[in-house]
Amino acid sequence: MAEVIIVKDQDEAGELYAKAVVDLISRKPDAVLGLATGSSPLKAYEHLAKLVKENNVDVSRVRGFALDEYIGLPLEHEQSYHSTIRRTVTDLIDLNPDLVHVPGDVLNGAPLSEGSKIAHAGADYDAAIAAAGGIDVQILGIGSDGHVGFNEPGSSLASGTRVKTLTEQTRVDNRRFFDGDINQVPTHCITQGIGTILRAKHLVLLAFGSNKADAVAATLEGGVSSLCPASALQMHPHATVIIDEAAASKLKLADYYRWVYTNKPSWQGI
Repeated sequence: MAEVIIVKDQDEAGELYAKAVVDLISRKPDAVLGLATGSSPLKAYEHLAKLVKENNVDVSRVRGFALDEYIGLPLEHEQSYHSTIRRTVTDLIDLNPDLVHVPGDVLNGAPLSEGSKIAHAGADYDAAIAAAGGIDVQILGIGSDGHVGFNEPGSSLASGTRVKTLTEQTRVDNRRFFDGDINQVPTHCITQGIGTILRAKHLVLLAFGSNKADAVAATLEGGVSSLCPASALQMHPHATVIIDEAAASKLKLADYYRWVYTNKPSWQGI
């Protein structure tokens, strides 16, 4: 079962993530970080950048692999995840951009019709992660329907990185990033699969706000099911779920999670 930590706000969550990553880098200077986009990890990246700077941490050898990418957007497009990761992670933390990878990097905006280029991109990405020794810490957000990455409900819990068709609801939700025009939102993506995510050594899922409460409850206290892809975290040997009070509001065992964390030895970390 995942460790559940209920915090007061995103800053407290970000501090926990940042300390865990800095401790990791101190032990392993070429640590491999799994990176997510979206709003949930932003404070975590800000706190990591702050802690790296304050402690003069050498991050020159740190490597990174992002969760997903749209298909059909040029890398330099403002809303490509290549650009987003560069803005919110690589430049912020001062990572070596040559060591930070996004699933769509080799595609460089290739349209879906270029099947010969796209067909093997997922397997190649998983092979690159394996060649790097696997991901040490994978940060995750969660959708209100329990999706992680672009693994929508119904996704195989054994899936590897692959091309997926975005649901219409996801395209509607994401049109705000494309001037409100759904026609500009790509119809397909390439995403790490649930099976790929589960191979990371440590998973850290962040969730904030009451709109995530149902998904968090299903993830932690429901059955493991493809209807809630994030529920696969229950099968991981080292998963940490950090949530605020609003996101924890529908958990039956919230008081138990608080008690366990309060009495946890400080040397264990997360």
